[in-house]
Amino acid sequence: MTQRRRQDLILELVQKSGFVTIDELVEHFDVTPQTIRRDLNLLAKQNLLRRHHGGAGVDSSTVNTAYQARKIMDLEAKEKIANELVKMIPDGASLFINIGTTTETIARALLGHRNLRIVTNNLHVATILSAKEDFNVIIAGGEVRNRDGGIVGEATRDFINQFKMDFGIIGISGIHADGSLLDFDYREVRVAQTIIANSRQVILAADHTKFGRNAMVRLGDITQADHFFTDQAPHVDIRQMLRDSEVELHVV
Repeated sequence: MTQRRRQDLILELVQKSGFVTIDELVEHFDVTPQTIRRDLNLLAKQNLLRRHHGGAGVDSSTVNTAYQARKIMDLEAKEKIANELVKMIPDGASLFINIGTTTETIARALLGHRNLRIVTNNLHVATILSAKEDFNVIIAGGEVRNRDGGIVGEATRDFINQFKMDFGIIGISGIHADGSLLDFDYREVRVAQTIIANSRQVILAADHTKFGRNAMVRLGDITQADHFFTDQAPHVDIRQMLRDSEVELHVV
């Protein structure tokens, strides 16, 4: 099989599933991991797909990548972000945690804490944190999205409005070059806005793949955060926005 033909078939697989791992492609084409990495890097340079640690995916402004794929995408970066972020959270604190695989990774990193009070609209976060007997975990009411365990809707917003928490931990699907925070579901965005409004400190967490990623719903602006945790330094324009708005940047 020629390199061009293999790359065309790789694109077909990525477009069909939304995300494929290097291991899957190695098995499918019976070639070395180095060959697949070269193919993916070439396709990424042509903006035909987006390269991720361990695989590749395609971007859509209307539909997010499947939940099971997002769980393993850039996991190492998410874990580094989570391990650094949780150092900011003192024992006995209260916090919101919203929807996303990054916030689920943060939840796992919080298991070493004591006496936390958590309100979340993420069933997976609630499951992770309820393992600690000294944690008080409250699940927001509303409609459960079967694709990822997120809870959204007007009832969710009304529920969250009953609380004022020390921290709001926010994950996001994309960050535009102008600093806009982007997501795919307007109902999820409205819940996230409510979390921001009811948090004494807002902590935004996003790995470098979220920079420039397309999503059609505007959640807000990066300058609404008090702290921003990421794994690579953002573009100079974003860094200047953060400095001007006194948002503390943490590059792990």
